[in-house]
Amino acid sequence: MADKPIELQPNIGSSRLWMPDRVLFTPAALQEPWGQQILARLQSFNLPIEELSRNRLTDLRGESDRDTYVKSKRTLAVVTAPPSAFKLSPIPPSADWQFHLAEGCPAHCQYCYLAGSLSGPPVIRVFANLPQILANLANYEQPGQAKTFEVSCYTDPLGIEHLTGSLAECIRYFGNRQDAYLRWVSKFDAVDALLDLPHNGRTRCRVSVNADLVARRFEGGTASVAARLQALRRLALPRSQNGGGYPIGLVVAPIMLIEDWEQHYQQLFDEISAAIDFDCDLTFELISHRFTPGSKAVLQTWYPQSQLDMDEEKRSIKRNKFGGTKYVYDSDAMKRVRHFFERQIQERFPQARLLYWT
Repeated sequence: MADKPIELQPNIGSSRLWMPDRVLFTPAALQEPWGQQILARLQSFNLPIEELSRNRLTDLRGESDRDTYVKSKRTLAVVTAPPSAFKLSPIPPSADWQFHLAEGCPAHCQYCYLAGSLSGPPVIRVFANLPQILANLANYEQPGQAKTFEVSCYTDPLGIEHLTGSLAECIRYFGNRQDAYLRWVSKFDAVDALLDLPHNGRTRCRVSVNADLVARRFEGGTASVAARLQALRRLALPRSQNGGGYPIGLVVAPIMLIEDWEQHYQQLFDEISAAIDFDCDLTFELISHRFTPGSKAVLQTWYPQSQLDMDEEKRSIKRNKFGGTKYVYDSDAMKRVRHFFERQIQERFPQARLLYWT
């Protein structure tokens, strides 16, 4: 990497902050101190707030599946996490454990993996009992052994951070732990409020990136790839350079074998190299595109005009130990793609770590 003085890159158009058309609060959420903090944030934006009479979300569906999707994606519901949320699940290879500050995402990615993970209308549900969720993590820590906790499995935490403050609260919590480390990833870029937090190097901030053609075509409502990279740059720059001084990472996902894919992804690495042109604690995660029969069915109702290639005849079948089926690229294609990406990383970022390929 270059030894030239580190400078902030020119500002690149940021995404608009997501604002829901409808905000719902359950009675239980309003009783939580963190729920009151979220309420104050939402009121500062003059958003329409409905206080429900019961701890149950209703009137979420439209006249069709597509209408339900549109209505849900414009709705923020502040609820309390159910008891099942306190029994954490491992999530290899990303982290040792996953936990959730919310479920649902304001982005409109046409390959969205939540389509196969969450049931019901895709309303963005934010958890008002966050302090209890964080306190529960101590049960999964192991003194003397580093444990990682992923908080981005069911939401994009940065995409809703201006409304909740929950990601910052997680970063503060992990900043005071000894052997526990937070991991989050985003396709948004509003990082200003995170730069001065006392993270103590225990939070790894990552952005999800893709070839510009893929991002423009399939990642609606998100920040541009260029804006995400500039946000990551700001997070990684040392505090003396007005940055956050965080460990950072790049999640290249989902890698798609579009026409001239090598050229498109070569350009992506050119952009990454220009943005991260200084030494820092950097990791890469590489995830190829895949889908399940269930996620395909849901995505086709959400995005009926999508050009996303989900032709099973062009894929290989991969089964998990529970009998589930995924459609992935064939082994020869996977080897070519993996070799290409590993070479790019090794040549451009020899000090970076490639955490996994899948």
